[in-house]
Amino acid sequence: MCRNIRTLHNFEPPATRDEVHAAALQYVRKVSGTAKPSQANQDAFDRAVLEVAETTRRLLEELTTSAPPKDRDVEAAKARARAAVRYA
Repeated sequence: MCRNIRTLHNFEPPATRDEVHAAALQYVRKVSGTAKPSQANQDAFDRAVLEVAETTRRLLEELTTSAPPKDRDVEAAKARARAAVRYA
């Protein structure tokens, strides 16, 4: 999985539309192999981002879990600690 795509499920507060859109954009960039599509491909690229974002939003709404919601600040601190070890 692309490192820039973050887990969005089971957080309090829930993932925002901007977070879902950013994940969709990263996914489409990854599978298309381009960060900036040509003019000829721009419409298809934008449409794919919107469709992936909508599907992701719907998935997140339908998923259930018995685990307690994760705290964004705690998870961010854990990620920073892992990065410090990895890149030290």
